[in-house]
Amino acid sequence: MMLVLLPFSDDVPPLTPSGDEARRWAEQELSKPVYAAARPTVFDEVAAAIRDFFTNLFRVSPGGAWGWWIAALVAIVVVLLVIGAFFIWGRSRTVPQTRRASDLFGDVEERTAAQLRRAADAAAARAAWDEAVVLRFRALARGLDERDVVHTAPGATAHGFARAAGRRIPSAAVALETAATAFDDVRYLRRPGTPDLYARVVAAETATADASHSPALADAGAPA
Repeated sequence: MMLVLLPFSDDVPPLTPSGDEARRWAEQELSKPVYAAARPTVFDEVAAAIRDFFTNLFRVSPGGAWGWWIAALVAIVVVLLVIGAFFIWGRSRTVPQTRRASDLFGDVEERTAAQLRRAADAAAARAAWDEAVVLRFRALARGLDERDVVHTAPGATAHGFARAAGRRIPSAAVALETAATAFDDVRYLRRPGTPDLYARVVAAETATADASHSPALADAGAPA
């Protein structure tokens, strides 16, 4: 008859690992994904630090009649500093960069209105009327964008921009539509540019230069 030894019986000594082996078992156990998932993230640690700050701020026994008012004032100052940091270092750094390298009627254009205008005048001086018309119309659109009159959204068409700008500056609506037609004729219909077409775009830009616009009709971007 075979004698069967049961675990943890008097005939089997209890399992007692050495120190190194116990450490290795613990490291293997803690390396499992379930433990990694339970660890707090950086966001959790930051949120906990902020929570502890406000908890300790109001937990301290106020010294004198003005203690609680001082604690509340400190909390308000902290909140205002956080909001101010967002507007100063968050928003102001992203908005200009987005506009500086925006899509302008099918091409990425980083130049300012003044730079585009000078390039258009240079093209007109050497009788490169196709280039002059296209650049001057883009200078017109970029100028209104820089003045916060109309922001030309990526993918917007020339006539979409003209309609949006015309709603903001009604006195220049007709000139803007005429300039958009000149741009489309040269840029897409491959019609040759002429001094007359260039003069129409210049007239539209002049009409919008000093005209007032209506804030009530503000557009986030020109429709396509």
